[in-house]
Parts: sequence; C-alpha cells; structure tokens
Amino acid sequence: MNKSYFLSQPHQPFFLLGLINAIVAVLMFALGYTGHISLNIDEVTFHVYSLVFLVFTNLFIGFLFTTFPRFNQTDVVQKNYYTNLFYFNTIGSVFFFIASLLSHFWIVIAMLFIFTSQLLFVRKLQNIYNSSAVVDKTDSFWILMANYFGLFANVLFVFSVIYFSSLQQSAISIAFYLYLILVAVSVAQRMVPFFSNSMIKKNYLFMKIILFSFIVLVVTDVTNFTIGSIAVDLFLAFYMFREILRWKLHPFNSPAIVWILHLAVFWLPVAFLFSAISLIAAMMMHTTFYFLGIHLLALGFLTTLLIGFATRVTLGHSNQIPHADKITVYIFYFTQVVVLFRALYSVNISFGWGLGFLFDLAVIAWILMILVWSIKYVRFILFKNI
Repeated sequence: MNKSYFLSQPHQPFFLLGLINAIVAVLMFALGYTGHISLNIDEVTFHVYSLVFLVFTNLFIGFLFTTFPRFNQTDVVQKNYYTNLFYFNTIGSVFFFIASLLSHFWIVIAMLFIFTSQLLFVRKLQNIYNSSAVVDKTDSFWILMANYFGLFANVLFVFSVIYFSSLQQSAISIAFYLYLILVAVSVAQRMVPFFSNSMIKKNYLFMKIILFSFIVLVVTDVTNFTIGSIAVDLFLAFYMFREILRWKLHPFNSPAIVWILHLAVFWLPVAFLFSAISLIAAMMMHTTFYFLGIHLLALGFLTTLLIGFATRVTLGHSNQIPHADKITVYIFYFTQVVVLFRALYSVNISFGWGLGFLFDLAVIAWILMILVWSIKYVRFILFKNI
C-alpha cells in the first residue's frame, strides 16, 4: 500500500474505516445479542451508536469532504486536516469497541472522544459553508443542519449512557431521522436528479416539509403516540413518492451506476408505507414488528444509496469510468437480499415463527455485502496503479 496515495483524497481513508467498522460493529452486536460475548453497554445503544457514529458518519465524512467544497465552490479540505481527523476517528473507533468489552467508564470516555471528532468534522463543514460565495446555498444548509442534529444526538447518547437512560429513545430517534436520513435525503434530492440528467425545477419546499415531518415523527416516537407516527409515516410515503415521480428518473432506461440510486430513493416511500402498516398491524395484533420501518430505511434507502455513491466516488476519483460491471450489479442486487433477510426477521418476531436463524442470515448477508464490495473496490482506495 502506498500511504501517500491512500491519504491523497479524503474519501479513501474514511471509506475504508467505515467499511471495517461496519463489519466489526455488526459482528460484535450479533455476538452480544446471541450471548456469546458480554457488552458493558445496552445492546441497542451499542448497535445504534456504533452504526451511526462509527460507520455511517465516517462514510459521510469521506463523501462530504469530497463533495461539500464542490457544492460551495471553495478550496478542498486540507490534507493535514482530514488526515489528522482520520487518525482521530481510527483511535476513537478502536477505543469504543474495546471499551465496550471492558467497563462503563471507558465507554463514556470513548464516546466523548468520538463526539470531539464529530465536532471537528462539523466545524469544517461550517467553515466551508461560511467561506462560500455561492448564491444558492440551500442544499448545503440542509446538509449542515442535519449534521448539527447529529452532534446533538451524540450528546444525548453520552448523557443516556452516563446516567439519564430515559434519553435513549430521544437520542436514537434524533440520530436516525434528523441526522442519518436527513443528511441522505438532502444529498439525494440534489445529486440523484443531477446524475439522472433530470431537468426538473427544484422544489424548495421539499426539504422544509421533510424536516418538519421528521421533527413531528421524532416527537410521536419518543412519546409513543402511535397514531401520530402512523399519520406522519403515511404522509411521508405519499409526499416522497409524489416528489420522486416528479424528478422523472426513468430507472429502467438508466445504467446500473444510476438506477441503483433510483432504487435507493424509491425505498423512501416504500419504507414509510411499511412502517405505517407495521404499526397498524402491531396495534391490532398487540405485538411488535421489531424496528421494521427503521431497518427498511437504514438498509433499503441509506445503505443502498451509500453503496451507489461509494462506488461512483471510488471509481471517479481513481481515474476510472463510473460504471457498474456484472459483479457490481450483483452487489447492487445483493444489498436488497440484506434488506429482505432483516425484514423477514422482524416479521418472524411479530408472528412468533421461531425462525431465529433469520437473524444470523441477516448478519452474514451484511458482512458478505461489505466484504465483496471491499474486495472489488478497496484496491482503488489503497493503490494508485491497478
């Protein structure tokens, strides 16, 4: 590996760290969930926190440190800044995983370390935004706002682990809807029509309505106001579907490197619709569908979108033509297998089928997806001449 090349562009180190963390985080959660290891942190908190701040945040950093300066027509992020942040994140990731096996005290210290790293990331985004002379910074504003919600969620997680466990649900809901999904939607509504050569006029109300809806959804989720959550889910399903149709994407006439992004955004209304249906069914059956809606969003929309963007960015920034060959297309299809296994596990819990192996299949499928993508594309991250 050529170290100078590996650190030559911000997406390279952060994509690699996010991929490694994606395997370690899910593997440790699975071992803790099945009782093979003992975690010194609530399993749900470990699962959500590690995926949000050690996996997706690192992927966000790699992507946004590459594209955010372009959005704002500013200088690129300085190499020494993102390199030091990468080392900081690597130490924080290792520290958190080890601390989770040691003691509650060290977990808190690790989380404070990770929060500091995230703060440095958002600070750089804010500096880029402030120095931009672009007239229309609307998209950048939404991306920046979502990242501030991420910081707030991180603080809530820290307090929930220290003493105030009642803050856990608020931390999870804000981190998921107002951070992860809001960042992804903010990027998708700008980039997917652009990559699809769509000439539609921008809808400036879209993100305002999405933000307000997500805030209401968080409130209904935290207060367990199920009827309210159902209403917001149904509204978002309808509104997002109508907006995506307005983009005129033509997925069946697009190359795979583009239709994978179309598939991701269409998961948005589908996920919210199934979330509403599962909540209605759960009320009628007096059961739970075990985070079905959240996983359809996290895997169907967010993971599919990131796989598509990561493939495009990795190829494009290594002087390769952004395209999807046969193996890559199979990877794109396989992301949907991961979604299916996880969805079936939720349904299994609800109906009491006793098919616990579906959990193992979902974990194995996730790890295989990350490994196969890595085998195919990490060489472009590590080596200059392939």
